[in-house]
Amino acid sequence: MMFPSNRVRVLVSTQPVDLRKGHDGLAAIVSSVLRKDPFTGTVFVFRSRRADRLKLLYWDGTGLVMPYMDLHHFRSGFL
Repeated sequence: MMFPSNRVRVLVSTQPVDLRKGHDGLAAIVSSVLRKDPFTGTVFVFRSRRADRLKLLYWDGTGLVMPYMDLHHFRSGFL
């Protein structure tokens, strides 16, 4: 897994997001709703309606990175 190397700013979306969206859809939300530039290295965190899944979006200098995390595994003790 890739992680930002320097200190980064993390912004968490307070409203749930349709996690079927990909890079372009989430970058559009960052631009239009959050009024931020998705290509600055800031980490944007999005959650599902049930708050059991997360998607992160950040620019690593070469492209947008979008890790996905299913929190159900943490609650059920699989990890």
